[in-house]
Amino acid sequence: MTRSRRLLVLLVAVLLLGGVAAAWVLYAADRADRPGSGGPAAAAGAVALTPGQDALAFLGSGQGPQRGAVASVPAVGPDGPRTVSDLTCQRFHAAAGTGVCLRSTPGALAQDNKALIVDAELRTVRSFPLAGTPSRARVSPSGRFAAWTVFVSGESYGAAFFSTRTAVLDTRTWKLEANLEEFAITMDGRDYRAQDVNFWGVTFAKDDDTFYATLSTDGRTHLVKGSVSRRSVTALVQNVECPSLSPDETRIAYKKRVRPGAALWREHVMDLSTLRDHPLAEKHSVDDQALWLDDRTLAYALPTEGAADSTDLWTVPADGGGSPRLLTPGASSPARLR
Repeated sequence: MTRSRRLLVLLVAVLLLGGVAAAWVLYAADRADRPGSGGPAAAAGAVALTPGQDALAFLGSGQGPQRGAVASVPAVGPDGPRTVSDLTCQRFHAAAGTGVCLRSTPGALAQDNKALIVDAELRTVRSFPLAGTPSRARVSPSGRFAAWTVFVSGESYGAAFFSTRTAVLDTRTWKLEANLEEFAITMDGRDYRAQDVNFWGVTFAKDDDTFYATLSTDGRTHLVKGSVSRRSVTALVQNVECPSLSPDETRIAYKKRVRPGAALWREHVMDLSTLRDHPLAEKHSVDDQALWLDDRTLAYALPTEGAADSTDLWTVPADGGGSPRLLTPGASSPARLR
């Protein structure tokens, strides 16, 4: 082979290798902001709800073996390898060593749907029948109270017709308020009763009595402030769904319907002292009860792009600034363990 021919072959090889390298760099850059399709790696160990740690617990999402399993990651590495338990749920939340796991088996009888109260080692302490399909779950900051919402009819808050049932449980006395619709309602300063009342999305204050929730009636949704001991709620403001009380208890994060009659919501934060609100930087429709990671940051689930039956956890600043950021791929129902 002549020298000129050798140089030509060498030049072609360099160009080909350069093209492959460039293609790989572009591919890697494209994948950098997307969840991995193979699912996050699992680490050895046991999931625990023990107070004092700094971790994020959640349910695995997608079609893999981690689907519905309670898992956890360190708060400092929310996209890293996760510790996965044997407990599976459709909805989950935990605080102060107490967890609530809502279970529903597809195709099973309604009486097989259960709410499990679990301890710090995820062992079932008590179980309660559910009246429908799991929707929302919350545990109070002290771990004393657990609340859950199910769809009795209909499968979506965007459906034309749906009915919910919301229960509140005292895990110290095991007294169960099986239906918040039995609580006294005050609206516009007067007692209120109607056949179409629905409640959902309970969030608790630290005093083990005060809670906030969504009340739906006459085609409108309302933020209500309630008292477990007095078995009563008072309507505060309209167009609030799935509220979440901030750790400092001064604000409510919630989804606000932005188009009447459509399942389109925008995540907002409301100041409870003024009832003034502002939208967050997330522009996608969020059908979730957001979680406060701290007093400045919210987490919520969005469908995974291009993947059926899968969601990812995203985070956004609570002040309306910044931009959404992927927190944990293949996950839902987050709970911050402190």
